[in-house]
Amino acid sequence: MTHPAQRFRAPGSIEAGVPLKRLLGPTAVELIGESFSAVHSSFDHERFAAAAQRGLGRLGILDRGAHIATALAGELPREFPAAVAVLLRALGPPLPVSAGFGLAPFFYLPHACFIAANAGDHIDDGLRACREVTRRFTAEYCIRPLLIRHQDACLATLATWTADRDVHVRRLVSEGTRPRLPWAMRLPAFQRDPAPVLPLLEALKDDPELYVRRSVANHLGDIAKDHPATAFAICARWTDEVANDDGPRGEVRRWMVRHAVRLPAKQGVRAALRLRKAAAIRR
Repeated sequence: MTHPAQRFRAPGSIEAGVPLKRLLGPTAVELIGESFSAVHSSFDHERFAAAAQRGLGRLGILDRGAHIATALAGELPREFPAAVAVLLRALGPPLPVSAGFGLAPFFYLPHACFIAANAGDHIDDGLRACREVTRRFTAEYCIRPLLIRHQDACLATLATWTADRDVHVRRLVSEGTRPRLPWAMRLPAFQRDPAPVLPLLEALKDDPELYVRRSVANHLGDIAKDHPATAFAICARWTDEVANDDGPRGEVRRWMVRHAVRLPAKQGVRAALRLRKAAAIRR
């Protein structure tokens, strides 16, 4: 039988006039409950569904994720390592591609919210859960509390993930550490000083997947808002490194630079405009 997540139906993209919160309605709650009750004998599906749907209608998408996560916590073991072991068993198959899956992965927003709210000081179990969730949805939200509380330990693990075979895990390295990620808490330490994450971006700058490279470029764009000189210096160096490369590597790198500085360039920042010119498409 197919996993409940595979029976969750969602649009291929955001639709005008249709709020995202509808994704996590009664049907999603039922399917999530089914996935947990199948792997945890003491999980009370009916009690979970009642708790998860109580007051759900008035909440937005992110608050719905957190609300359903609270209902999950009521049915899972109290200790996080035991609870997350159940959560991992309840997961469906990973995403096989990096694009084209639409909004269906929002099925796992409550799982991410549960990790964010409960991992605490359980750094190893928290990161293991983040790695598995990002292979099905994204863990950029739930890894951030861990980064704030355990920066050095997280960065050490993320450094190993830059070579992970799974594109979603590699993307998380960049996206999860973005200091100004939309829809998520900011990372004040990296806003003050981006130096700790720069080696991660260096390791990913020539990633074979656009999905990862776009995240790296967006991350540099975040850095440019707080430390423009730092971001522009990196972009200049990355451009210089491929100055004589007219092949795919050079074109990919120049695209990243153009993408990273597009907003300050639109604002007329001269350094950004110079970088856009230096990284222009070559005919």
